[in-house]
Amino acid sequence: MNHDAPLPAPPPPRRTRAIVLLGLTVLGLAGAAYVVRRPLMMSAPMCAAGRWHGCFDTFNGVVLMTLATLPVALLVAWALARRRRSAGLPSAWRLSLAEVGMVHGTVPFVWMTMMPGGGAGVVPARVSLVPLRDLVTMGSLGIAGNLLVLAALGFFAPVRFAELASPSRILALGAGCSILIETAQYVLRLDRVSSVDDVLVNTAGALLAALASRRWWRVATGAPSDPPPPTPAPAAAGRIA
Repeated sequence: MNHDAPLPAPPPPRRTRAIVLLGLTVLGLAGAAYVVRRPLMMSAPMCAAGRWHGCFDTFNGVVLMTLATLPVALLVAWALARRRRSAGLPSAWRLSLAEVGMVHGTVPFVWMTMMPGGGAGVVPARVSLVPLRDLVTMGSLGIAGNLLVLAALGFFAPVRFAELASPSRILALGAGCSILIETAQYVLRLDRVSSVDDVLVNTAGALLAALASRRWWRVATGAPSDPPPPTPAPAAAGRIA
């Protein structure tokens, strides 16, 4: 045996971190699906039959459909990345995953916040403008749910858009989107309380998620821009007559 043969080079650190992060994400999703498998399976027959009632108007049904459409979302991200790579654009996978992640991770939670209650259209709209008063009645599950409403937007938006790569801008984005949600709940009279605490918790969730992805959007904003066009060479001096 040739003991002088060179050893195979280890994978690059960035690729290793990406593989580890992807594996942890898959394990986390699998663990979450296993924990909530029983309530999700209660909505499975209605969702499989395409029924609106019992599937798209329940939290369990929306979560189930979000998990079921995850492979489709990954396929769309792959198609977008392949198109960008064929066009020679940089960061094809990063941009594609950010675009799909913003939509796939935000729309279901916004949908759940807009689900009408039992007295929708009948009871008057309610507003709570006293900060921190509703946090006591939210409970740990309600706080966790509100933190996740705009988490995907806060995580992926600064990765996709360099203009949003700032904690203050993410705070403004999260607060603006949350105010729009609470205003829609009030205007549509969905039998929900439009609370300032919801705005605070939703905005905090967007900021925390943005800080979690700071490594990626910092790289995106720090990447060199397109090189400037070459300056034309000075015109040659006229010949002496």
